[in-house]
Amino acid sequence: MALTITSSNYDELMAGELPVVIDFWAEWCGPCRMMTPIVEKLAEEFEGKAHIGKCNVDEEDDVVSNYMIRSIPTIVIVKGGQVVDKQVGACSEAELKAKIEKYI
Repeated sequence: MALTITSSNYDELMAGELPVVIDFWAEWCGPCRMMTPIVEKLAEEFEGKAHIGKCNVDEEDDVVSNYMIRSIPTIVIVKGGQVVDKQVGACSEAELKAKIEKYI
């Protein structure tokens, strides 16, 4: 199951060794809802290899502002505290999986 990324667990996730995949989304966003099953499936598949989670842009201003999110869905991959990849807009499961595999 995908993590819920909030300002309260953000620092702990970023301090870890594993890459962090953040899906920025909102309830009202149709393409975001299309990405949810993909993100959930990959969170299970990469458990123990990457932290994969969702961040609600309507609730987590502090986290959102760290990445200058302008449109959603946006998926950011962070490794060693640095953004290593960014996907703006919906993508296929295969595309997202390939991006994650590059950083584990």
